[in-house]
Amino acid sequence: MNPGSTRSNIKIGLSVGIVLKQDQRNGKITRGVVKRILTKSSTHPHGIKVQLEDGSVGRVKEIHSNE
Repeated sequence: MNPGSTRSNIKIGLSVGIVLKQDQRNGKITRGVVKRILTKSSTHPHGIKVQLEDGSVGRVKEIHSNE
């Protein structure tokens, strides 16, 4: 399972890669820093939905170590 599918793996301020709604077909990853966690459940098969600091919203596909 993708680590982005488990809410406990995601923290505010974490650098992540998300797939925006309009990019779901092509799978394009958008990188950014988590501002808000939008999914309430502890897991989600397609990834936890987050809002990035730039305002974009999508599901977490990858978690980056904060450089």
